[in-house]
Amino acid sequence: MEPLHNFDRLSLNQITTDRLNMREAVDCCVRAGVPWIALWRHKVAEAGLAASRRLVRDAGLRVSSLCRGGYFPAATAEERKARLDDNRRAVEEAAELGTDTLVLVCGPAPDRDIDYARRTVAEAIAELAPFARSHGVKLGIEPLHPMYAAERSVVNTMAQALALAEPFAPDDVGVVVDAFHVWWDPELYAQIERAKGRILGFHVSDWIVPVPDLLMGRGMMGDGVIELRRMRHAVEAAGYAGPIEVEIFNRQVWDMPGDEALSLIKDRYLKHV
Repeated sequence: MEPLHNFDRLSLNQITTDRLNMREAVDCCVRAGVPWIALWRHKVAEAGLAASRRLVRDAGLRVSSLCRGGYFPAATAEERKARLDDNRRAVEEAAELGTDTLVLVCGPAPDRDIDYARRTVAEAIAELAPFARSHGVKLGIEPLHPMYAAERSVVNTMAQALALAEPFAPDDVGVVVDAFHVWWDPELYAQIERAKGRILGFHVSDWIVPVPDLLMGRGMMGDGVIELRRMRHAVEAAGYAGPIEVEIFNRQVWDMPGDEALSLIKDRYLKHV
């Protein structure tokens, strides 16, 4: 399978260098020649929305996505409304920052009723989609590994994510393929093919054996068992030619100096993605 030969599609997902503030992350991308950055809302809030937009724009970077919207299920109607209001703000932030993709981490059930929580997610996306469309923003549903079903998302497979997305136009609602979350799925490649024209993002890291931590245990590409290049070819065959985000939750990576982390990312990106 053909390797990547340049960094034109490489995006630094901001969580990979979580110790860095907005300016530091942007400066690291510029020095490394990484053309894209994926922003997180808490980092944007720290720097300020207008300042974040200006820093990225003045550096000549492009924003691949904003993370995250979602977390729709809640115990009361009032809480659900507050979460939808926050998602509307996330849409507005994405538009202001110049990205057309808001990543949705859909959220856990507030009680034991996971089926109800999944219905709540579907209802919330239906309500949010027209607002996002009016701002030129697409909703990217990211299925999370089943180990996160109780605390982060009740959407856990590509099939689930696509079932939520397919009632809408592909330009309005799609899916985000994160290698760490979906590599295990025996239906993965059939579901990627099903997602043709609806893939809004591709995130890479690796699955270390044994997993050192449920949240903070993602590996650098090449340190684990995921067939990253095969997965890239599959999402490309399904029509995705956009940025490839390196998204790694790992304290050892976070503790690296930013320039060192970017250098390692670039090396592993060409070797394994």
